[in-house]
Amino acid sequence: MMNQTLDKLNSMKLRAMEQEYQRQIELPANAALSFDERLAMIVDAEWLAKANNRLQRFLRKANLREPSANLENINFDHKRNLDKTTIARLADCSWIKEGKNLIITGATGTGKTYLVSAFGNAACRKSLKVHSYRVNRLLTDLAISRGDGSYNRLLKDLKKPDLLILDDFGMAPIDPGACRDFLEVIDDRHGRKSIAISAQLPVAKWHAVFEDATIADAVLDRVVNNAYRIELKGPSLRPHIPQNEGDDSTTE
Repeated sequence: MMNQTLDKLNSMKLRAMEQEYQRQIELPANAALSFDERLAMIVDAEWLAKANNRLQRFLRKANLREPSANLENINFDHKRNLDKTTIARLADCSWIKEGKNLIITGATGTGKTYLVSAFGNAACRKSLKVHSYRVNRLLTDLAISRGDGSYNRLLKDLKKPDLLILDDFGMAPIDPGACRDFLEVIDDRHGRKSIAISAQLPVAKWHAVFEDATIADAVLDRVVNNAYRIELKGPSLRPHIPQNEGDDSTTE
């Protein structure tokens, strides 16, 4: 009878229930538990397994640069200019459900990518669809798609995520053609779906990144006016790698 039940659970692909039922059979101590208690343990095992599998699917699709980043592990050293209340308020992801944006700025190594990835991770845990792009890669993919006929399909795909993360904005000037592509992405999501942008440049210098001033005005109007802002400060968090004592490049 027990083997038949295990086989049926396996055939229905209820693997976690099968494993928990097998575990209960093998542990005599479980005989002291009531039927309801044992059933609850079996159902919980399957529910947790499916929830974890769903989260892993969301994280894979999100393509986060720091997939293990977690808001619970943020360093709130006072030098970083991070407010715990602000992070806690944004952690519930209601701003994403409201179609608002997030801007994270700061110098190299201050943890922008980690922080924006942590918000992406939090969104995935709430079953919100996320996708992350480095801005230069996004603009390259848009340019390529114009040539191979997949431009409209790519724009359609970029409209779907609840949160679109654009990492490393402003690393290079955006030429007029790329400006138009970037505006298409922003305009499609404006007021409907959220965007999170990380950048070394402060927002006051973003206008100069665009080689088309009119498009710069349009993009900034759609992104900045509807955004929460976090400005990271402090020294670089990246580990310092000292030179080897025997390194020939060391200056005497």
